[in-house]
Amino acid sequence: MKMVALLQRIFLSLCLLFAAGCSHVPLHEKDYQRWWCEKHAGELEYRLPDKTRVDCLTKEYAVEVEYAPKWAESIGQALYYGQSTGRKPAVLVIVRDKDDERFLKRLRAVAKEQGIKVWTVRPKDLE
Repeated sequence: MKMVALLQRIFLSLCLLFAAGCSHVPLHEKDYQRWWCEKHAGELEYRLPDKTRVDCLTKEYAVEVEYAPKWAESIGQALYYGQSTGRKPAVLVIVRDKDDERFLKRLRAVAKEQGIKVWTVRPKDLE
């Protein structure tokens, strides 16, 4: 009996350790998109007539949500979504680490010239 109880305790301890290690699930683009869009009372995945989707459409902005390394793609999408919806173009940039700052700098330089609003979000913001 003592051996069974000991094995049960060991098993339970291992299960708890495993669960604690798995509790930090990596975030995906959709997680940032949903978080920001809800926070700004926007419409998630607004569908355009050509079947493309604006990540978040607010009263003022058509927002493209993208990871920093894809900064150049986000510019084109934001401009197109803004034109298609009659809203201002915007990009929510997901900055995951210090290396992403170089991409953010490039995006901001072009965005300033093109009238694109830029926001940033980091994993810690969703905690």
